[in-house]
Amino acid sequence: MDDAHDYSRGDSHAGHGMGHVVPMPILTAVFVILLVATFFTVAATWVDLGEFNLWFALGIATFKASLVALYFMHLRYDQPFNALVFVAALGFLTLFLVFTLIDTFQYQSDITNW
Repeated sequence: MDDAHDYSRGDSHAGHGMGHVVPMPILTAVFVILLVATFFTVAATWVDLGEFNLWFALGIATFKASLVALYFMHLRYDQPFNALVFVAALGFLTLFLVFTLIDTFQYQSDITNW
């Protein structure tokens, strides 16, 4: 057996696309963090932050989606290019949401007057 396919030494990326094994304490910690963030999402409905309610909820959702992508989808242990694609996708999503919200705020007075 050559070194490129020696899985016994713990190199999870050697060979034919073997995935990275994340230790159970890390997965458990991420799960607990996601539960706490879900509580904050629900608790955000109890507090009136005015126009910042939406931004707060979107921030928590982005944080939770990032944790899921990084640890449960193993993006943290993958090639750096895939992380760049993920960050670029989040940037474009943010850009599209900002333009949508700007357009919504532009016509808000017409909606309330109707």
